[in-house]
Amino acid sequence: MSGLIVRRQPRRPGTGGCALTIGNFDGVHRGHQAMLALLVNEARHRGVPSCVLTFEPHPRDFFAARAGRPEQAPVRIATLRDKLAELERCGVDEVVVARFDEHLAAMPAEAFITEVLQQGLRARYVLVGDDFSFGARRQGNYAMLDAAGAAHGFDVARMMSYEVHGLRVSSSAVREALARGDMARAEALLGRPYAISGRVQHGRKLGRDLGFRTLNLRFGHARPAAMGIFVVRVHGLASAPLAGVASLGVRPTVEDAGRVLLEVHCLDWPATLGIDGAYGRPVRVDLLHKLHDELKYDSLEALREGIARDRADAVRWWREHGGA
Repeated sequence: MSGLIVRRQPRRPGTGGCALTIGNFDGVHRGHQAMLALLVNEARHRGVPSCVLTFEPHPRDFFAARAGRPEQAPVRIATLRDKLAELERCGVDEVVVARFDEHLAAMPAEAFITEVLQQGLRARYVLVGDDFSFGARRQGNYAMLDAAGAAHGFDVARMMSYEVHGLRVSSSAVREALARGDMARAEALLGRPYAISGRVQHGRKLGRDLGFRTLNLRFGHARPAAMGIFVVRVHGLASAPLAGVASLGVRPTVEDAGRVLLEVHCLDWPATLGIDGAYGRPVRVDLLHKLHDELKYDSLEALREGIARDRADAVRWWREHGGA
């Protein structure tokens, strides 16, 4: 995160203004990217930083937990780490990650404009989507925001839906594609392969014991949008990306503790890494093709045989697609 400034409260230091957009930006898909490109251009035109206001937890996570219905929360496309990386890649100068809590949930729309947009963030330009709403019980809308801008001296703009082949690009559409295991559709909506990044962590070394060395990455949310066994491409371990196969899920055969892990087996392990050379390294894993859903095996021997089949299927896929 070399150029990106991340703040945890809905306010910015100093006295200068910013060009602002607001949203959850889960996945930072092609519609988000188009909005961010417009935001960055408007910020440069005005000589102010471009700023994104986003929320953690997702507001729908908050309301689902408050109602005792966590299953109603949306599954998560990207971790906060990956969202911030994509926002930086899109040229955003600052991100404000506001904690969505009871105070923010109960804030009237008028107070949100005054306390957050004007006093906290000092927005001089606000760009929102066509379905944007805000404030307690979603009482605020574009018309209210536009009128407030005219009264208080900040510009307001609205960007309409972004479409690919006549279909609206949205985080919901990305989630649906990932739930179906349609990685090509997800890539078309995202404008890049669906990927998860993080630092390689120590695990139980079970894969090594079974004859398949794996890299472990945590997915920092209990309900990822994609789960199962995938053909993958790994960046960050060698000078060129490495072909592999990976499991994204809760490891029902050996743990099923609700903790989501991405376990990656590289088809060819770089000799320069040695046995333990990957630990602590930042890597990005592209999920290219889904082989099947996560399975619960009856024994570790059955698990070993299942991993061997998955590895063989991944080798076959890579050969058919010009890879390993």
